[in-house]
Amino acid sequence: MTFLRHSRYSLPKSQVTPEAAFWNRREFLRGLALAAAAAALPACNSKEDIATEPTGTDLPPRPSDTLYPPTRNDKYKAGDRKLTPATVAGHYNNFYEFTTDKADVARLASKLTIDPWTIEIGGLVQNPFQIGFEDLVKKFPLEERIYRMRCVEAWSMVVPWVGFPFRKFVELCQPLLSAKYVRFLSFHRPQEAVGQREAGYPWPYYEGLRLDEATNDLTLMTTGIYGKPLPKQHGAPVRLIVPWKYGYKGPKSIVKIEFVTEQPRSFWNDLAPDEYSFLSNVDPDVPHPRWSQATERDIGTGLRIPTLKYNGYSEFVQSLYT
Repeated sequence: MTFLRHSRYSLPKSQVTPEAAFWNRREFLRGLALAAAAAALPACNSKEDIATEPTGTDLPPRPSDTLYPPTRNDKYKAGDRKLTPATVAGHYNNFYEFTTDKADVARLASKLTIDPWTIEIGGLVQNPFQIGFEDLVKKFPLEERIYRMRCVEAWSMVVPWVGFPFRKFVELCQPLLSAKYVRFLSFHRPQEAVGQREAGYPWPYYEGLRLDEATNDLTLMTTGIYGKPLPKQHGAPVRLIVPWKYGYKGPKSIVKIEFVTEQPRSFWNDLAPDEYSFLSNVDPDVPHPRWSQATERDIGTGLRIPTLKYNGYSEFVQSLYT
C-alpha cells in the first residue's frame, strides 16, 4: 500500500503568500471586532460554560455524539491564559481547502460531507486496514485538554480540545520496528472544497511527524472542541493537535495515515522550504523570514503577549530535541 506522493513542488517567491495577506487591513479590523466581542463575553472557566457555547457549524446527530462532553484532563494547563470564546475560535480559522479568508471558512466548510468517514492505515504496519470514524472514536476513552494553539502567523488561542492520545492509536496500528515517521493525508474533494479548485497548492494536504513526536503524550487525535464534536471549520471529523508546533503541523479532516522509514514531505515545507521547516517547533528566537515570532496576538483578548519556547510545553517535549 503506497501513500499518495507529489512531485517536488516549489513556488517562486512571487507566488508565495506574502505577509500582507496575513495582516491586511480587512483581517486586522475583523480581528479587532472579534476581540471586542470576546471582551464582552463572560470568561469561560468551567466545563459548563464552554459546553453550552455555540461552535459555529451545526452537525446532524451521530451515535458518537453521546460521548460528549468528556471528562477534562487537568494535567495540561494554559497558565494564566483565558479560554478563547468558542464564537471567536469558531470563526477565525485557517483551512485553505475552502478559502484564505478566515472568517468565511465556517460557511464554506459546512458543505463538506463527513458522514460516513473512513480512515485508511497503511505503510509499515503488521496489517493495513481501514476504519470508519464511528468505530474509531468508540475504541478509546475521550478526554478534554485545554491547550494553547500557536499559528505561524503570530496569533494564538486557548481552546479545550477533545480526543485521545495519538500514541494509543499507534498501538492499535501495530507499526513495524522499521517505522520511524508517520505521515498524514487530508481529504481531496474539489466539488465540496472550493479552495481545492484553485491552482498553486499541491492538494490534498499532507503532513508528517517523527514517530517519537507522534507518540508523545501531548499529541492528540482530536474529535471535538468545547465539549462537542468538531465543527467542520476545525477539521471534522478527526484531526491532529500537536500543541508545541505551529498549527499547520496538525492536519485536518484526515483520510489516510501511513507509517514510513524516511522523513516524509510536508505541504508547506514543499511550497516554501526556507519559511516552513519540517519540525516547525514554536520558538520565539527563530523568526519567520518575513516577521518576528517573539510575540503573538491572542485572538480572544486582542493582546500581544510573549511567545513561549515550544509554546510553553518544554517540560513535555524538550527531551525530544536534546
